[in-house]
Amino acid sequence: MAKFKVFKGRKRELALLDQLWQGSDAALLILYGRRRVGKTRLLQQWKQQSQARALYWVAEPSSTLDQLRSFSQALYNFANPHTPAPLDFSYATWAQAWQQVANLAQQVRFALFIDEFTYVLANTPAIAGSLQNAWDQLLSQSKLLLVISGSHLGMMQRHLLAYQAPLYGRATKQLHLQPLSFGYTSAFFPAYQSAERVAIYAMFGGVPAYWERIDPTLSISDNIRHQLLTPNNLMQAEPRLLLQDFVQEPHNYVSILAAIAGGARTQKAISVRTGLAQGHVSKYLSVLRGSGFVQRRVPVTATESSRLGRYHIIDPYLRFYYRFLFARQAQLAMDEPALALAEIKRHLLDFIGTHTWEELCREWVLRAGVRGQLPFAADQVGSAWTRQAQVDVVGINSREKTLLIGECKWQDRVVSRTVLRQLVAKTGEIVPKHGQWRVYYLGFGRAGWTAAARQYAAEVSAENQQTHNWQVVGMQLVDLPQVDADLQQWVR
Repeated sequence: MAKFKVFKGRKRELALLDQLWQGSDAALLILYGRRRVGKTRLLQQWKQQSQARALYWVAEPSSTLDQLRSFSQALYNFANPHTPAPLDFSYATWAQAWQQVANLAQQVRFALFIDEFTYVLANTPAIAGSLQNAWDQLLSQSKLLLVISGSHLGMMQRHLLAYQAPLYGRATKQLHLQPLSFGYTSAFFPAYQSAERVAIYAMFGGVPAYWERIDPTLSISDNIRHQLLTPNNLMQAEPRLLLQDFVQEPHNYVSILAAIAGGARTQKAISVRTGLAQGHVSKYLSVLRGSGFVQRRVPVTATESSRLGRYHIIDPYLRFYYRFLFARQAQLAMDEPALALAEIKRHLLDFIGTHTWEELCREWVLRAGVRGQLPFAADQVGSAWTRQAQVDVVGINSREKTLLIGECKWQDRVVSRTVLRQLVAKTGEIVPKHGQWRVYYLGFGRAGWTAAARQYAAEVSAENQQTHNWQVVGMQLVDLPQVDADLQQWVR
């Protein structure tokens, strides 16, 4: 497995911590994000490179008494580095512990990182109120930088971020740490070609802890075999662990995720596939959407209330797991991976084309527009569909009445002119009926485009076709090397 010795990425997040530390007033940062996304590594990296006067403490899933004792001893040992705390030492209450934090930050800048805070919340929900009182009475007048970090998104939102939460309005900043963008894969896996790194991203997303499991000296196929298809490996348990952060009984949620991964996109289709009543499906989907694992998408040209909404798994590893591995657990437990590996090899191309390649192209459209490399900058980028047509990539600016309309192909051969003609033919279905719109076409082909396709793009750009409520302003063709190079540059 790859153990990355040099910390890469997260420059904006590190800069935010620098900014908060360099201020003179007390500061509170709420840091949250899914498991394995790199919250702990981020805090430890900043602590190491800043050489700040800082204490990092991580809560364990232990008893209330053990948690308070552990935190008390960490504070004592920080304040008295040459005199370790007695094994039974503990402050009597959390209020006393917060008083000691205030003492440590009274005269000199002090950073305190409390990681996995949701373990403490699970045992002692009142700790949020205790911390609020301490912040209002003591800590906000000190020189403290306090970072509260947690992985259980639901608990973090309810107890720290929601309007009714005790600490609402106290945080100086909130940071939802997202997985790394695809553009960072070249820095982590320089030996792999672009298409191989897209395959890695399709399976593992941008979760650094997953990337560390990849052996860059092995082929993608061998990494799949060793990291995903062996009995009792940690990645097999990961989906259930992720779900258990949000629900105690994951069975019906698992069924819904498997249904979505298998192609069920509407509540009705999910209900039919799972055998669950639509009312129950709606409740479960609401929880999965709140977890960040599932998203309800509507055509980017429609309103949120559109009846054309479809459900998608947006966590790449969960999407891959429930598509290829979930139904084969019995085989994998008996160390019989042949059928699973054969299915992955047979369908991975289509899987990447349907999900990851389209998502990368949408990211490219958004970033390119912001940088002035397209005629229009889109406010929103997604896809669009009607009962008669579907378009992979659509960027819209409703105020300026501009549309970017794109088709994505992940085939490993050059793409023909026919694909572009079909894209142009869909325009009337996609352009909103009201207003005068300008349209720019984009073709995304993994291996590039035929000479005839390039000629057709030039003809479309020259003609400036116009109808009753839209006008074409051009067409651009893009391939994987350009998407890869641009996304690498733009995330730096």
